[in-house]
Amino acid sequence: MKATLQAGVTETRRYLIDRERTIDFMGENARVYATPMLVRDIEVTCRELLLQHLDAGEDSVGTRVEVDHLAATLMGQQVEISATIAEVKGRAVTFEFTGTDGVDTICKGRHARFVVDVRATEQRLAAKRAKAGLV
Repeated sequence: MKATLQAGVTETRRYLIDRERTIDFMGENARVYATPMLVRDIEVTCRELLLQHLDAGEDSVGTRVEVDHLAATLMGQQVEISATIAEVKGRAVTFEFTGTDGVDTICKGRHARFVVDVRATEQRLAAKRAKAGLV
């Protein structure tokens, strides 16, 4: 991890709410941003911010998401998610985020990620795969 990984660092990403990001169970006239896709976009935003401050061979995994999905976003709208590093404790990094669709604040919350060594993670997963009989 680089010395630049500090509380207060912010990243904003934009996402177009296309068909794949919407719910389909209420019909075509009610296609709105699906909460699972919102969570995915939050995680991507936070991971991309974190990657800028990690060393080669490091990445991160999500460990917790606390999200209030506050408003519906229509298919075709653009969403802006802003994430700020709130706390760094060793390899544990906590983010605070908000999202807007240009009309409403659509979400707010916190997300935790843990910085990992990619090679060590691959080795740990290979051992688990063997133990589970998935080799």
